[in-house]
Formats: sequence, C-alpha cells, structure tokens
Amino acid sequence: MFKKISLVYLLLCAFSFIAVTAQASELLLKDQAGKLHQLADYKGKWVLVNYWATWCPPCLEEIPDLVNLYDAHHNQDLMVIGVAVDYESPKEVAKYVDDMLMSYPIVLSADKSSGVKQQPEVLPTTYIYSPDGKLFKVKQGVITRQWVESLLANKSFSKTK
Repeated sequence: MFKKISLVYLLLCAFSFIAVTAQASELLLKDQAGKLHQLADYKGKWVLVNYWATWCPPCLEEIPDLVNLYDAHHNQDLMVIGVAVDYESPKEVAKYVDDMLMSYPIVLSADKSSGVKQQPEVLPTTYIYSPDGKLFKVKQGVITRQWVESLLANKSFSKTK
C-alpha cells in the first residue's frame, strides 16, 4: 500500500515539475506599470521570480534582501520579478510596495492580463531561471541575498560589491 502511494506521489511530482518547466518557456508577465516581462527578454541573465503576499511574515522578512539583490545586479546579470498573490486590492499592494521600497517590478496575480497561470502552495516561493531560460531551482520559504549569490556564484554569476 505504501509503495503504491509513494509511486503515485512521485509521478504527481514529476508531472508538476514538467508542467512548471513547460510554463517557464512561456513566461510572460505584465507588471503594475503595464510593462511586459518575457523570459526571453532576459536571455543571458538569471531571472528570479518571487511569489509573495502582503500578509506573509516570511515574505516581509526577505523583501529587503530581494531589493538589495535587484539593485546590485539588475543592470548586469540578474532580474528580480515579484508576483503578489492573495491580496485585497491593487491599491493595497501598491502601498505595500511603496512602504517596502520595492524597486523591482511587481506583477499582480489576480489581474487577468498579468500572465500568472498558477500560484505556489507555499509563500514565499521563488523560481530561479538560468541565463538560457531553463528552470534552475525552486525554493519554498525565505531566501536571502547571500543565499542567492552563493548559489549562483558556482554557476558563473558575477558578484558585484
């Protein structure tokens, strides 16, 4: 019985990974400013897509590091895009973004034109795409600037000081 459940679980995980990987090549997101972000636009850069919510304490914890990461690297080798999920209104998100000094683009998941097709079960969740547009890593839970830089340092990520 346990072996059957384990096999079913493994198959579901594999299909979920395939679905996420297939969607990665189609990633097209529209931010609050109306700008479209397509994974192909960032060829040659790492792309970090972070799903978060205004009510989520771990999300609040990681935002300053994401801002620092974006500010240090967006002109060179890394793009950060935030996806706001489960919020009351766009105005609430805009105030939160302003209060947190979030300098990277923010996509509203509930906006039908945003391009967000699915939401992760855990917040925060971060998807990291390699410079060739392939899904490199999915991380559930809090990330830090140091964690991202050390993860990517082994993958030809040039650090700036």
